[in-house]
Amino acid sequence: MLRRLILLFCIAQSLAVVAIAQDDVDARIVQINGVTITADSLRAVPYTTVTVRNKYRGVSSSDLGVFSLVCYKGDTLEFTAVGFRPKTYVVPAQIKGQYFSMIQLMVQDTFFLPETIVRPLPSKGEFDYAFTHWKIPDDQYEIARKNTDALMLRAMAYTMPRDGRENQAVYQQNMAREAIYYGQIRPSNITNPISWAEFFDAWKRGDFRKKNY
Repeated sequence: MLRRLILLFCIAQSLAVVAIAQDDVDARIVQINGVTITADSLRAVPYTTVTVRNKYRGVSSSDLGVFSLVCYKGDTLEFTAVGFRPKTYVVPAQIKGQYFSMIQLMVQDTFFLPETIVRPLPSKGEFDYAFTHWKIPDDQYEIARKNTDALMLRAMAYTMPRDGRENQAVYQQNMAREAIYYGQIRPSNITNPISWAEFFDAWKRGDFRKKNY
């Protein structure tokens, strides 16, 4: 009877510890509802990416800049949007409750692009000459297409010397072929009836006739 009481007491203590730990984890969870707007004109910043740092979780704001995210107290939120500077926000660890509302201001970023000048050709004749004779360098797609051309690869395979690995493979293949007939005479096709049949067929077709070009 005493053993049963001790066992029941231990189980009750374990359940109490688990319940306290679960309550502590639940108390740290917070749901953040917010909106992302511009800092100068207070306009909505749509499709802003809101992620939790080092947690691989996040959401995107709607076309009105509204978002909702569940995280833990003390997490760091990262806000990124095209054309705006990245922003970070640390959720207060001592915040009370499990629901939190926020407004994130986004500052526009300035991009400097290189200048592009487009000038028309003076006349149609000069355009035809330029279109026919000018050599425009290939782009990356055309260079990749030429490098992977089947005929080009085949020509390179026949002309380029073998590397160390290929030479070793050929040498081992020759050794294996020689080992098949080790200690015996290699057969000759002079006694092969299939080779004689092919010879007579070629003779009947006239493959050995002298041709005048």
